[in-house]
Amino acid sequence: MSRPSTGQVVKRCACRHPDTGKQLGKDCPLLKKRDHGAWWGRYTAPTGPDGKRRRPWIGPYTTKTEALRGIAKAVNEVGEIGFVPDRALTVAAYLREWVKGKKGLKQSTLESYTEAIELYYIPALGHLKLVDLRDHHLTALYAAMKQINRPTEDQAPSEMLRRLLAARALAPKRKLAEGEKPGLKRKRPLSPARIRRIHAVASSALNAAVKKKLITVSPAAFVELDRVKKSRPLVWTAERVARWEQTGKKPASVMVWAPAQAGAFLDYAESTGERLYPLFHLVTTRGLRRGEVCSAAWADTDLDGAKTMSVLAGPEEDDEGPKSEKSVRTFALDAENIRLLKKWRATQNAERLLAGDAWVDSGLVFTRAEGSPLRDEYLSQRFATLVKAAGLPPIRFHDLRHCAATFALSAGVDMKVVSETLGHSRYSFTADTYTSVIPEVAAAAAEATAAIIPRSARGSAV
Repeated sequence: MSRPSTGQVVKRCACRHPDTGKQLGKDCPLLKKRDHGAWWGRYTAPTGPDGKRRRPWIGPYTTKTEALRGIAKAVNEVGEIGFVPDRALTVAAYLREWVKGKKGLKQSTLESYTEAIELYYIPALGHLKLVDLRDHHLTALYAAMKQINRPTEDQAPSEMLRRLLAARALAPKRKLAEGEKPGLKRKRPLSPARIRRIHAVASSALNAAVKKKLITVSPAAFVELDRVKKSRPLVWTAERVARWEQTGKKPASVMVWAPAQAGAFLDYAESTGERLYPLFHLVTTRGLRRGEVCSAAWADTDLDGAKTMSVLAGPEEDDEGPKSEKSVRTFALDAENIRLLKKWRATQNAERLLAGDAWVDSGLVFTRAEGSPLRDEYLSQRFATLVKAAGLPPIRFHDLRHCAATFALSAGVDMKVVSETLGHSRYSFTADTYTSVIPEVAAAAAEATAAIIPRSARGSAV
């Protein structure tokens, strides 16, 4: 490959000819004035893959000296890295093109990527040239994101924060599924975990830009993010339930039911004819993530032969970090889950006949009544409604996964087996997360067992 040659500098402006409307460029008579126009550099770069001659422009610069230095820097850069960065490509244009090419993503994941780009990166940084993007730009963006929904009286919002708030105000409201309630996400401050997941989008996009030789290095690699504090599960013991009933406050963000509480929930769901009872039973006993159970397919489920179900594994670290590479995990199904799934398949077939031509053949195990996929948000909201109606202490839908893990470990299932069933890539993560919970679960189970035995009132013996 031939090295680039030095070029020329010219003074140009954006004035237009009064008759033709074309830009005058370097022919504008006003360029003689010192404060009119700007300096641009142009140099001959190596030919591209198509063999065509290329002469990129760089600029604008305030002085001719700056333009000459810019050309020298560009020529040296091309000689070192072997390609000419596209200096006209903006962050906005690149990110939109990048996300458009993400064909293998699940719809909900694609929507989250698009939201991160349209709500944060483009309003804040979209005007920058991709080659000019630096880690301090990303750091400033995340600092502004931390201030969203955190009003401060002592200082006015920064210009970047104003752009972010304007983008959020203009963002279209998503159409809710039947029975789904409006979420409160946009009214809450962004947590460090949320910002970390949004940063993972930029990191992926910028790594792709490096591979495509649009930039030499990813600025996302040098950003220091706030540490995400892990919330270890706590068990709803009798004392914690009593305290919650008095104050209305959960002891921790991640709570786990005792076996008796989980049983009460499943009993309530079954006795009330809850349509999604088989789904809740499966998650409570086998620990699927929300996205996994919503995307589980009949084609990957064997109820008669191997008695297994395979799902596309979701995010690592139980949704506390960036998403991992997609992988399929397979787990065994017990007799009760097989019975419920066969009954559910019969229910779904009846719904298919009732829907007729309106049936959506998604091939998924769990669907809405007309066959379309369940929305993640609806599933969480439906679960919360049932928990409240059952009079049980609150946990999130995702916490059913923690329940499944702790119940299995308390029952004596090997830690490695539990780790594989949950789809954790690291055995140490499973051990670190659940070991401290097992004694409390065992104690709660012991108390629940003793409590069901009728005894006569005891006097205080000395």
